[in-house]
Amino acid sequence: MVADDSMRKNNQMNRWHKLAAAAILTWAMTIGGPDVAQAQIKPEGELKFALYVTLPPAWLDPGEATPGVLSPFWVLYALHDALVKPMPGQRMAPSLAESWSESEDKLVYEFILRKGLKFHNGDPFTAEDVAFSFKRAKGAQLHERVKEVRIVDPHRVQFVLTEPWSDFMTFYGTLASAAGWIVPKAYTEKVGPDGFKKHPIGLGPYKFVSNKPGLELVMEANEDYWRKMPSIKRIVYQSIPESTTRLAALNRGEVDIAYLLEGELGKTVKNDSKLKLAFSGGIGTFFLDFLDMWDPKSPWADARVRKAASLAIDRKALSEADTLGASKPNGNVVLRSFEYALPIEPDPYDPAQAKKLLAEAGYPNGFDAGDLYPWPPYFSTGEAIGGYLGAVGIKTRLRTMERVAFYSALASKKLKGVCMCVDAVYGNASTRLSEIVPSTGTLAYGGFPDIDELYKRQLGETDPAKREKMLHEIQKTLHERTRFAPIYDYIWPSGIGPRVEEASLMKIDPYPWSAPLEDVRLKRP
Repeated sequence: MVADDSMRKNNQMNRWHKLAAAAILTWAMTIGGPDVAQAQIKPEGELKFALYVTLPPAWLDPGEATPGVLSPFWVLYALHDALVKPMPGQRMAPSLAESWSESEDKLVYEFILRKGLKFHNGDPFTAEDVAFSFKRAKGAQLHERVKEVRIVDPHRVQFVLTEPWSDFMTFYGTLASAAGWIVPKAYTEKVGPDGFKKHPIGLGPYKFVSNKPGLELVMEANEDYWRKMPSIKRIVYQSIPESTTRLAALNRGEVDIAYLLEGELGKTVKNDSKLKLAFSGGIGTFFLDFLDMWDPKSPWADARVRKAASLAIDRKALSEADTLGASKPNGNVVLRSFEYALPIEPDPYDPAQAKKLLAEAGYPNGFDAGDLYPWPPYFSTGEAIGGYLGAVGIKTRLRTMERVAFYSALASKKLKGVCMCVDAVYGNASTRLSEIVPSTGTLAYGGFPDIDELYKRQLGETDPAKREKMLHEIQKTLHERTRFAPIYDYIWPSGIGPRVEEASLMKIDPYPWSAPLEDVRLKRP
């Protein structure tokens, strides 16, 4: 009888333990997402990415990231973390900050920081690191508009603005800048900027192991990452600029994910039963920027000529050829999903009307438009656009440049002719236009005085409805004047190898690459 009672008690206890374990797992999955059970297993294995660019050392340091340039976030999402950042299903998700608030007068933003977090070298994360990281971040607008960063206590920090600014959180909490991505103050001051780029220390899901500039970046899992333990032990970014070489490496099993396999290469992946075709991107809009339009002697100064160039492009055929039809033609450089965006239909493909407009402008036989600079590495797209322009009489010479040299020349206003540019600035309609529309924009070769004035006014407008009206007017006027020739919102194909369970592409939408990296998984035996 005693034995039976003991057995019953043991069975009841075991049942209680099972129910408790199930309840805990359910709770954990609720707060951590469906991958949490997988993530609690110790990281295993190695995954290799084939990148289409070389990774400059500057991308290892959030303080070196230029506002409006998305590429550094390739590395930042791995090694570093931000107070607030885009995450799956959230435009601005609390990360290193548990929460944030805005004062009634819209002059003070306060962030409550997570406690107990440590950098990869063991240094504690505090408000001092937040203030230090902001001070060294690039971005004139942020520093001009933030009067003071107050450290209230080790886990509470306030940003005090010079005047109300509706875009503070857009710049600080999205990928419009890297000002909210945090580095350790003590370590960074000790090793200096060059030392930091040689061995970066962050708060991200992966720790730096080694970097061979131009070849590969190796990282290992941070098992103490606050959100969840990464599934994969080691991640390697390999730079393979040549697309056919990336595909060959994927086929041989030398890499597991090969980015940017356009055109026929994408079709090859689609037809290979061992591989999986995946799409990502959606943040960058391709467009023609007429760099010489501000010169009254240039043919591009005539809006009819610019409209002719836009009508000459078959956007649908270009999307089919380059991205298997995934890229979406757009009549605006602002994504439709962005706040304050004005939906504008793309110009139709109408070469006959293009020739008619050229004749009306005084160029019945076309003209020599000089150089056409395609944004690296999209040289084949630039070549196709040059062909479309040539077919209506606009003759161009394709000029390809290495990525760093191109950025430098474009920003220093040294290019002449036409740029097949890409606008990938995150945020809303205002931030999207910030680099290319106001005459003071980093990449603007000129501007319209009335639009300059309207753009400046909307920056200080705190009424969302009034601000939307002003930004809609700006976008409408840009379209009417054919300031740009938008082409499409770029969504591109990549190849996924057979060992990959979860590539985490487009979990953050829009975003071009695998993220969050702690969600990426290999198939387990």
